[in-house]
Amino acid sequence: MTISKKFNIVLLSIFFVGIVVVGYVSNYVLQKNAREEVIRHAGMMMQAALAIRSYTIKEIKPLLVKQLNRKFLPQTVPSYAATQNFNSLREKNPEYTYKEATLNPTNPRDRAVDWESDIIQQFSSTVELKEIIGERETATGISLFLARPIRITNKDCLACHSTIEKAPKSMIKLYGEANGFGWKHNEVVGSQIVSVPLSHPIKKADQTWQLFMGLMLAIFVCIFILLNIMLKKLIIKPILKISSIADEVSNGNMDVGEFKSKSNDEISVLATSFERMRISLKKAMEMLS
Repeated sequence: MTISKKFNIVLLSIFFVGIVVVGYVSNYVLQKNAREEVIRHAGMMMQAALAIRSYTIKEIKPLLVKQLNRKFLPQTVPSYAATQNFNSLREKNPEYTYKEATLNPTNPRDRAVDWESDIIQQFSSTVELKEIIGERETATGISLFLARPIRITNKDCLACHSTIEKAPKSMIKLYGEANGFGWKHNEVVGSQIVSVPLSHPIKKADQTWQLFMGLMLAIFVCIFILLNIMLKKLIIKPILKISSIADEVSNGNMDVGEFKSKSNDEISVLATSFERMRISLKKAMEMLS
């Protein structure tokens, strides 16, 4: 096997191992960064919902509280205000969702579906659990969700949700007596759930990875070609030239041309040593004759 073949086998083996390691690590980092970015967006949406809830409680409800005896105004309910705001966002971005999923809601649209009920049960059974992050398949692709518990820490909430007798008559008139009652202090009644599409960031991460790996492959091909050209010019050709001269000398042709090298590398040292040997051998042959 020639030096060139051995060199290329070693080079290809190193590249193969390197490309596998780099490909795995880069794909992991890109996917991780894409997921973290989506989680950050979900966190911002959650904070926006909390800000809307806080604004409703502090600024809106005090202005309308006197009217609640005559007519119940959903706009004074923090969860209603937050949901309505995000419904406006969904008009142009339907894949983004925000829901205050509740096991026993006053407003039927807030009733938790199966997977949301499972999340609420997790919060109920584990008091220390403050947040759940997960992924699920949706009609628009993979979606990442961020969920936080809705726990009754403010006793004012029980004015509407403890018993039918204590609830505002205007609210009962609007929503009826079937749902939204029996809540207890410090009980987890639901969960704020933000869903953000994950498929698009993952797709972008995949495209970036493919571009990166393509560039890596192109760079390797260029390096492979350049190294082979340099190997042939700096090592293979000089060795073949020295080998040709050695064949001539072994066949008795002492007047074969000298191998000249302008470099000062190991090949040049070998050629100089061989030339001294050729001259010494030529002189010895002349003395014998």
